[in-house]
Amino acid sequence: MDDAVFHDGPRIPCSDHSHDCVLGVCYTSTASGVTWREGASMGTTYAVVNQKGGVGKTTTAVNIAAYTALAGARTLLVDSDAQANATSGVGVDRSSIGLSTYSVLVESASVSSAAVPTCIPGLSLLPATMDLAGADIELMPRISRESFLRRALDPVRSDYDVILIDAPPSLGLLTLNALVAAEALLIPIQTEYYALEGMSQLINTIELVKAHLNPQLEIAKVILTMFDHRTRIARQVAEEVRAHFKELVARTTIPRNVRLTESPSHGQPIALYDPRSLGAAAYKAVAEEVLQHAKARSRKGSFRTHPAA
Repeated sequence: MDDAVFHDGPRIPCSDHSHDCVLGVCYTSTASGVTWREGASMGTTYAVVNQKGGVGKTTTAVNIAAYTALAGARTLLVDSDAQANATSGVGVDRSSIGLSTYSVLVESASVSSAAVPTCIPGLSLLPATMDLAGADIELMPRISRESFLRRALDPVRSDYDVILIDAPPSLGLLTLNALVAAEALLIPIQTEYYALEGMSQLINTIELVKAHLNPQLEIAKVILTMFDHRTRIARQVAEEVRAHFKELVARTTIPRNVRLTESPSHGQPIALYDPRSLGAAAYKAVAEEVLQHAKARSRKGSFRTHPAA
């Protein structure tokens, strides 16, 4: 991989395995020795969005968050999906959660009080619970209901280099809050027949948010997931996506990989579960592209404090 941003790391014991997780494999050394902290100022908030379920959205959020943290970026993963798969995916026991994303959005708790550490050094999590299932209804009658997550994140933006919001698979109020809170979007698209179904609706929603609520919102990366190079349909979908989104499509595709599907059941990102797998190599490369995007934004000084709504 060119212009890599990952560096050598230590071996640390894995909490539920007898062997050591070799984190040095997760973020290998490079000739340039570049790390995230060089020249970094304030980070970027990304929303991982796609209203279609089963496209690898949470897998993408969890694994990019893990690899950005392993690269040295102070990272916050915000789970805004009532299914709470991102929460369990980084090893946080849902039964042990006190404050959560629901507490932040509905009960005005602070993000700093609700965020918890994870199994990845440098990665914090704003966890989700099933309470979020009713958040849309509870927020609906409130003034500026689309801006609650944005206002909650504003006080902690300077504490993190990368914030990743795992949005629910819908275009409801929680997803709208993610779009308003974010500066950039990561859009996973499954390389199968129905992949592009509904994409026009998502793009229209993004344009409406840009026009009325968040003019600086941009698409950072479109990420092709569950790619099987052996099938004609996967290649055709990939070609169509690249033709439409052009340079916005991530250079690396995420392959279908058994180890990727197994890792959530162990409460570990792929960087810990099997750092030598094809899925790990792919997400490491995509996370590198995301960090390069975040660094470019940081150098341009494109970050802003949102006005009070």
